[in-house]
Amino acid sequence: MDLLNAMEVAAKGMRAQGIRMRVISQNLANSETTGSKPGEDPYQRQIVTFKNVLQRNTGVNFVTVDKVVKDKSEFKLKYDPQHPAADKSGYVSYPNVNPLIEMMDMREAQRSYEANLGIIDMTRSMLVRTIDLLRA
Repeated sequence: MDLLNAMEVAAKGMRAQGIRMRVISQNLANSETTGSKPGEDPYQRQIVTFKNVLQRNTGVNFVTVDKVVKDKSEFKLKYDPQHPAADKSGYVSYPNVNPLIEMMDMREAQRSYEANLGIIDMTRSMLVRTIDLLRA
């Protein structure tokens, strides 16, 4: 793999992790968003899935976002009969978002993003050194 391909792979990884961080941010922002009336579902957590893609002309594999899917886990129920979205029994459905898990996912995405950024920096540095050697 040449240096430009390494930079492209890292850039595509950064793009995928950036999308993942955006989705996690949405999950965190809506972690308490309930329905506005009885029977309405609250916000449903979203999950990013990735896929490997082969670039046929170079033979290089890179990662892209496959899709953003809704988490099928159960909503949390809390007893709050005064809430506008409370059902007949007084329970309100809250999103299936666990802020602790979201923060751990965010940290993992951030570290992956930073690792790819490090690869780009290192590759750029190697390209500059190579050009300097060719000039001499």
